[in-house]
Amino acid sequence: MRKKILLPTDFSKNAWQAMNYAVELYQKDHCDFYVLNVFTATTNILESLLNMEPGSELYETAKSNSEDGLAEVMDKLAFKYEHNPKHHFESISTFNNPIEAIKEVVEQKDIDMIVMGTKGETGSEHVAYGSTAVYVMEKVRNCPVIVVPEASKVGIPKEIVFPTSFKTHYKKRELAYLVELAQNSGATVAILYVSEDDFLDGKQIEQKKMLEEQLEDVSFQHHTLHYQAVEPAVNMFVESRDSDMVAFINKKHSFFGSILSNPMVKNIGFHSRVPILVMHDLRN
Repeated sequence: MRKKILLPTDFSKNAWQAMNYAVELYQKDHCDFYVLNVFTATTNILESLLNMEPGSELYETAKSNSEDGLAEVMDKLAFKYEHNPKHHFESISTFNNPIEAIKEVVEQKDIDMIVMGTKGETGSEHVAYGSTAVYVMEKVRNCPVIVVPEASKVGIPKEIVFPTSFKTHYKKRELAYLVELAQNSGATVAILYVSEDDFLDGKQIEQKKMLEEQLEDVSFQHHTLHYQAVEPAVNMFVESRDSDMVAFINKKHSFFGSILSNPMVKNIGFHSRVPILVMHDLRN
């Protein structure tokens, strides 16, 4: 079965890095890659949507820039990856708010995974994730997303860190993307329990056993870190082991809380070089 992967781009270096990461990650799969550029006329998106009419000079210039940029990206992809007959690339240029455009394409094309950069051309060095990446991770809840930092290595992950408190009940379907990714890449899932003590209560023991059952088809290992705060613990673990990816389910009321809402995002250091797979709580 063909996979459908959405690759949003604003023509930044980070977006290009994310594309390369996606193509390498899915090198063995039959894939349709949709390269999406969303254009507006001004940096004020609301103003653009109100004032830009098809046919107007502002609109036509922005549309032309978008189409030219996509043509260049498609040429680069064709040149670099022409040897893989399993991959098909298609470009989409659209005028919209970026989040709405991504949601629409996910719906229309029945997208399996979004792979995007952590921040675009205007990204501040002091901010972990750009606003678009944060919104996609939080708001596009019917599709998982892999966010790829510009400094990340392009390659197949060998260790995927999955932090958990064992206080949450995970459904098999929620973990399906993690399991598939680990199977396809031959990666080990490092289950990371962060706590101030070793003691697990009855419910946690039960959830741990259930998690093991759901990961039975992949290689996994248990790790415990004695630490008060989750983010620095994950950072230390990832850095000390040179892990390749961090995966978590963005549940609204657990563990990381809503990890992505600012200012929490600023506390996560592994963003600088490790891609993150964000899956979603199916009950939300």
